[in-house]
This record gives sequence, C-alpha cells and structure tokens, in this order.
Amino acid sequence: MATLHFELVAPERVLFSGEVEAVMLPGIEGDMTVLPGHAPVMSTLRAGFVVMTRHTNEGSRILVRGGFAEINAAGVTVLAERATPLEELTTDSIDREIMEAETVRDGSADSAARDAANTVIEQLREAREALKL
Repeated sequence: MATLHFELVAPERVLFSGEVEAVMLPGIEGDMTVLPGHAPVMSTLRAGFVVMTRHTNEGSRILVRGGFAEINAAGVTVLAERATPLEELTTDSIDREIMEAETVRDGSADSAARDAANTVIEQLREAREALKL
C-alpha cells in the first residue's frame, strides 16, 4: 500500500516522524482522515487523538491539545500546542489538564475565553472517556 510522510512535533520533542498509510486528525471543524494523494489543506486542531496507521492493524494514538496540521504533496506535518502519546496518558493526567482549564475559565471575565476553555474541557472529558475503551 502507498504511504505518506507524517511528522508530529510538540514544543518539547518530535513525537513521530516516519512513513504511514493513514493519519486521522481532530480538525476544529471535524475529524479528517489523510491518505496518500490528499489535496493540500491547512487545518487548526482541537483537543483529541491523532491516530496514525503504519500498517494494517498497526497504529498508535497521540492526544493533542490544539495546534495546526499542514497537508501537502510531501505528507502531513502536525505542530501541536501540547501532545502526549497514549502510553504516557492516565486519567489523572487528563484530570489535571481539565482542572487547569477550569481554573482559566473561572478566572476569566472574557466570555470568549470562557467559551474556549469550556470547549477544551469538553474535549478533554471526551479524551478521558476514550481512554476507558
């Protein structure tokens, strides 16, 4: 099967760089799956899981908290605001991130900032539930 180059970069490290068959991204307007030959796209990412498939039935998931994805002829590059591989996640670590977002929300008088924090809280709760699968 054809592959494409995928790179996921977080501020503290490169989490993945290599060839994959497909990448599913949590786009701000909805999830999208990128296969070889995908049309060029730039997308903002919401909190959620990036799922990459290296071979049939072999893949991995990384929780991202915002960022950007660039899809072009060379492949897919994700610049994540924060990212954690599934193997490093615990419900406690997600609960801490939810608490941080709640603190930001509760300390803000700006309604747009409060709405954004509520969205992040909801998305993190969905990610926490996905860990229980």
